[in-house]
Amino acid sequence: MKAGETKARKHEHIRICLEERVESHVEPGFREVLLVHESLPDLNLGDVDVSYEFLGRRVEAPLVIEPITGGVEDALEINRRLAEAAEEHGVILSVGSQRAALEDPRLEHTYRVTRDAAPNAVILANIGCAQLLQGDPLETAERAVEMVEADGLTVHLNPLQEAVQPEGETSLKGIYRELERLTREIKVPLIVKETGAGISAETAVRLERHGVRFVDVAGLGGTSWAGVEYYRASSMGDALRTKLGEGFWDWGIPTVVSLLEVLEFTSMKAIASGGVRSGVDLAKALALGAEAGGMALPFLRAAVKSREAVSSLIEEMIQELRLAMFLTGSGNIGELKCKPLIILGRTGEWLSLRGIDPGRYARRRLP
Repeated sequence: MKAGETKARKHEHIRICLEERVESHVEPGFREVLLVHESLPDLNLGDVDVSYEFLGRRVEAPLVIEPITGGVEDALEINRRLAEAAEEHGVILSVGSQRAALEDPRLEHTYRVTRDAAPNAVILANIGCAQLLQGDPLETAERAVEMVEADGLTVHLNPLQEAVQPEGETSLKGIYRELERLTREIKVPLIVKETGAGISAETAVRLERHGVRFVDVAGLGGTSWAGVEYYRASSMGDALRTKLGEGFWDWGIPTVVSLLEVLEFTSMKAIASGGVRSGVDLAKALALGAEAGGMALPFLRAAVKSREAVSSLIEEMIQELRLAMFLTGSGNIGELKCKPLIILGRTGEWLSLRGIDPGRYARRRLP
């Protein structure tokens, strides 16, 4: 695909996400996960420690600013604001897909600004799985990592978006082979990430067999990229792609279910993203076993306003996380992961049908 086409599409994605309703109609499952209230916590709120180790680095909070954008000039300021806020609060930043800059090196500065603005933050580079099947995948991955001096590399999986997208790339035969090669040869940790449809137990097991040790489930419940492509196809007058985007808008595995499928059936670590919208959601994700929780759309909407808006959003998330931990009697993230929680409704039913006992989580560490 030509670099100019990639840039134009990125402009459209930003515009659509800011102007249209693009979120899934299906809940991610966090409302059906209940943390058990501790009415007399034996600790001080001010002493609650929300820091955590991520990829061997200590972060001030296990919060990920999920991939958003890059490769176009209006992304430069967005990424600068995100990076400055990530640096200020000590959270994790994953850059948007670097495909545009890999196709046109003149666009590298729209991504490199993140490291310039956040010299101490944990930053994740980002390439699509389709790029691993074009040219030399190791060279592509290393260029992406070097571009932002990344602490880790995210390879995103988006077969649904590519299938709905008018110019999408759907030739994925051989992707597991290339991922396995990358896990052996890349010099930074590798994270395989979905983009809004979740990762099943079956996919997770296969990824683990090919050497993958860390995933970002990016489940159903947040931004629907089929929905985003619906708007693009509609504006182009592409009736078939419009229909596909509408029909597959809510396709996927809800975030909570996807997270537990990965954790129950593999030994991999996982980030929970897809419909995380508060520090309470983040606390629930961590209590379920996630290494971190992330979100993108709320950060995009904050970043187009100001750096201060991004900073305020992060601070709000961290304070909600700290209060949720206090109210469960958790002095640190490790203690939170041992606390009992209740899984109800459709989420609990889905887990039971998949061979996961929701009641096991309610029986953790009971007195």
